[in-house]
Amino acid sequence: MSTHCHDEHQHSHGGHDGHDHVHDHSDDITPALQYSLYQHIDFDGINTMNEAVDDSGRAIVKKTWAERTQEQPELESDADEQIIMSVPFTGQVKLHSILLRSSPSASAPRTLKVFVNRRDLDFETASELAPTQEFELSQTSDVQELPVRRALFGKVQSLTLFFEDNFGNDDDDDEVTRLSYLGFKGEWMQLGRAPINITYEAAPNPSDHRIKGTNVNAMGSGIGGRGPGV
Repeated sequence: MSTHCHDEHQHSHGGHDGHDHVHDHSDDITPALQYSLYQHIDFDGINTMNEAVDDSGRAIVKKTWAERTQEQPELESDADEQIIMSVPFTGQVKLHSILLRSSPSASAPRTLKVFVNRRDLDFETASELAPTQEFELSQTSDVQELPVRRALFGKVQSLTLFFEDNFGNDDDDDEVTRLSYLGFKGEWMQLGRAPINITYEAAPNPSDHRIKGTNVNAMGSGIGGRGPGV
């Protein structure tokens, strides 16, 4: 079922545990094309750490909104359940929200930490640093829209997404994390220009350039508090 993705119908509630609980609505077929940043993603610059299949992280970002429910390609973690993905843009972005799709299974990511303009992170530093914003995700096959605190995401040139854990049991050490779609909404600015509102998507642009994901074991998995400025 398609997900209602208007910003005014998405809610992010701060809980006592310092997380944002995201609720998505799945009651109509309104496409999430308004403010899509699809054509302003630097696909060649995407780097995914601990991906089981090379370039699978980039592949799920290359999916258009129309392809969001396709099961393949899929991003799957390799050595453990953690994934780090760095997504650069072709200019400066005022980010509105992050869109993602996983599944109702134990392989669905549970905690997402997002960092602005930090392409130097590895698993150890991502676990230790306070994120710009942190989300608790849902076990669902619907597309989840994660509204960001716009005051903290007004000058984004790259995003680093740290999927810290999933819904697997603590005893299930070999549980992998899986995602099948990742997208972004916001306003793109060519540096020195006024923002441009994008209301359409470009078709995927295949590329021969490959960035090999690295198999890095997780180093620390403690969940931090809310991001700075809250």
